[in-house]
Amino acid sequence: MKHTYVLLLIGMVVIGAFLAGCTQQASTAPAQNLKIGVVASLTGPSSTTGKDVWQSAQLAAEEINAKGGVYVKDLGKSVPIVLVQGDDESTREGGQKAVSRMITQDNVDMLVGGFSSAVVSAHQSIVAEHNVPYIITGASTPVITRRTDVNTSYMFHHAPTTDDSGSQTTLFIDNVIRPAINAKFGYPQDRPLKLAILYQDSPYGKGHLDAVKNTIANNSLKINLVSQETFKMGESDFRTALTSIKSSDPDVVYVAAFLNEQIPIETQAMRDVDLKKIFIAIEPNDDPDFYKGVGKYGDYSVIQSRFSPYTVPKGPTEAAYNKFVTDFDKKFGGFPGMMGVATYEGVYIGAKAVENAGTLNKTAVKTAIANLQMPQIVEAMQGQTISFSKDFRESKFDLTMEQLVWDPSVNETRPKIVSPANLKERDFMLPDWYVPGKA
Repeated sequence: MKHTYVLLLIGMVVIGAFLAGCTQQASTAPAQNLKIGVVASLTGPSSTTGKDVWQSAQLAAEEINAKGGVYVKDLGKSVPIVLVQGDDESTREGGQKAVSRMITQDNVDMLVGGFSSAVVSAHQSIVAEHNVPYIITGASTPVITRRTDVNTSYMFHHAPTTDDSGSQTTLFIDNVIRPAINAKFGYPQDRPLKLAILYQDSPYGKGHLDAVKNTIANNSLKINLVSQETFKMGESDFRTALTSIKSSDPDVVYVAAFLNEQIPIETQAMRDVDLKKIFIAIEPNDDPDFYKGVGKYGDYSVIQSRFSPYTVPKGPTEAAYNKFVTDFDKKFGGFPGMMGVATYEGVYIGAKAVENAGTLNKTAVKTAIANLQMPQIVEAMQGQTISFSKDFRESKFDLTMEQLVWDPSVNETRPKIVSPANLKERDFMLPDWYVPGKA
């Protein structure tokens, strides 16, 4: 009996050791997929954009998987992409919670997405702590990859910064809009343009304000900033700020806002405040919901863009652009937005970096992204190549300026490219109802 008991104990120890070994072996087994966390505002005021981000990431992953997945040399095989959804709830706290969960519980290999600059800046420290490659496809303030209080070396900016878009927009105002106003109303050619700016009280909005001021100063532009009004992210009533802007008698109103803010700003300006000026929107608003929401109040306004659902720049990306829009519409219904296409490209960038690295090791993947030289996909890139600058890991886009024109056949405005000259579809025009600032 005693011998039987001893043998039983020995057997239990052996089985336990075997099971422990199996558990340890399972925990260290090579990954069987490339797990990408998608940071998207699926709830809250930015949910329209967040849905677009998530759907576009799905489209990219499905395309890559349909072609066999991502080849990983270390594994000696291709693995599929698995997307993990991370709803940042359009808030700083929501972003921190989502990113922390995806990194520590879902064990993602990398992150893509991130819309609001304020939200992204709040969870960057979590990304830095765990050294996870992050392809940021929104959050346009340059501070995102230039801040020094957080290690941003694993973070890559695949979106125009406020410096890039703000500078181009301000130069367009001086080079195109100012001469048009002076010519139409008989003002001296050297008359300075009177500019008002209405901006979101966030890194995104403040980045545009800084870009406008710096571009004016650095280029000695003939632009006078006559009004600076701010608002909190998510506000919906802008009539007080717009009334204040009206009293400054500007020629042009530059708005740094999100889609859910830009629509009521332009609507209230025209409908309630009778502010008959040229309004300028920035690229995050170039979305089907913007054209539907702003209606006739957007007629003759201008939007700075890099991807539009309703106008296709002629050139080498035209075919890829049309395919992306068609495939998105077929799968989800409707048109994709700008944040969507950037995230679609972000998934492809991540997949290519893993292939180049030959491993899922995060440090090696980070290095592969930093050294990436990849042909442009849908959006037109400078040099027709997706790459990241060595200093701040920013990709560089070819940007366009578009003017909205009322189209009675669809009962909405549609954009027409008015700059740069090589892509121009029509000249910039001032409407008959436009009222300039007093000379």
